[in-house]
Amino acid sequence: MASGYGEILRARYATRLLVGTLVGRLPNATAAIAIVLFVRAEDGTYSLAGALAAVYGVATAVGQPLLGRLVDLYGQPRVMLPSAVVSALGMAAFAFTGPDTLAVAYAAMVVAGLFTPPLEGGLRALWPDVLHKEGQVHTAYAMDAVAQEVMFTVGPLLVTGLVSLWSASAALLVVNLIGVLGALSVVVSRPSRAWRSAPREAHWLGALRSPGLLALLGAFLFVGTALGAITVAGVSYADGHGGDAVYGWMMAGLGLGALLGGSVYGARQWSGLPERRLVVLVALLALCYVPLVMTPGAVGMVALTALAGVFLAPALACAFIVVDRHAPRGTVTEAFSWLVTTFTVGTSVGTAAGGPVVEWGGTQWAFAVPGLAGAAALVVLVCTRRAFGTGPAGGTVEGSSETDRNGAAEPGFSAGHRA
Repeated sequence: MASGYGEILRARYATRLLVGTLVGRLPNATAAIAIVLFVRAEDGTYSLAGALAAVYGVATAVGQPLLGRLVDLYGQPRVMLPSAVVSALGMAAFAFTGPDTLAVAYAAMVVAGLFTPPLEGGLRALWPDVLHKEGQVHTAYAMDAVAQEVMFTVGPLLVTGLVSLWSASAALLVVNLIGVLGALSVVVSRPSRAWRSAPREAHWLGALRSPGLLALLGAFLFVGTALGAITVAGVSYADGHGGDAVYGWMMAGLGLGALLGGSVYGARQWSGLPERRLVVLVALLALCYVPLVMTPGAVGMVALTALAGVFLAPALACAFIVVDRHAPRGTVTEAFSWLVTTFTVGTSVGTAAGGPVVEWGGTQWAFAVPGLAGAAALVVLVCTRRAFGTGPAGGTVEGSSETDRNGAAEPGFSAGHRA
């Protein structure tokens, strides 16, 4: 396992791009907790904190595919760095003015979220150019998914540490400054400066004109819903089983399970079509959500949340490959950004649905939502298998030497036009 990942990290620029992307995404990974802590430190209400965090999340979901399309059109440095600076300035305005002036606070959240740079999609677009071998690219996708779990674990700890040692406003400023430096590290690298998307077919739908990509996004909307529901159900469970400490261990268990599963998955080369493998992984993911409804004691519950996370990173890593195979020519960054957006929206839906379910049926019913959402994701993949080109009536999507693999010209569109 270590040798496979070591081979990736020894490739020129690979470590720099991975670390730079993770650091650059730190503001986005920690935004929710940083916003809540800052608003509370300024004597704002939890409702206001939640509303501001929600506005930031919605703005991010809207901005990612739009900025991703601009990256495909104009390259990474011309889009990534300016957007990172503008996003950081939005958060800085929020930190200096505080939440009391509501119009300014909400405007700052819109700016900060809308201009969050699509570093995640950008990195996945760079991997084929940096690694060259398809097997190594697949391993890099798995390593990427694992690294996200580390970031989402370390990031909140960094924010809470800065709040404890300094202040909540300082935490906002420092984290966003670090994010700009991470984006800068990526865009000044040679692979980022040299990368160019393939000529694209002019169409206003962009990446969304791919049936396979639409099917994938539909499935991962429900995977995101499952994760959002777990976070709310976990709070309800912890209220009766030890409080915040238990909740922290449950979320850590979820991340640890994903980290272990992704590490093992990425350590070997997989044969067969990734579209079919994704169906199996999502089925296993949904199956591992089901035991959560048993709600045993705290130790058992932490173990079950770890089990629930085992197939998350492998499913994400496999989804990255599917996106790469089905993104229309010249839309690879936009396509990956749509996956980020869909997952974010799904998480928000799960979080919003989790609260009413807890109030209506209690904790066990809330933990039933992830299982149902996982089953819905599986149903979407099974029912849309023809869209992936792997059904009885379809062929497989063939790879090419280009970064974005689907190079077939589409009738009715003008090849090479920029749209």
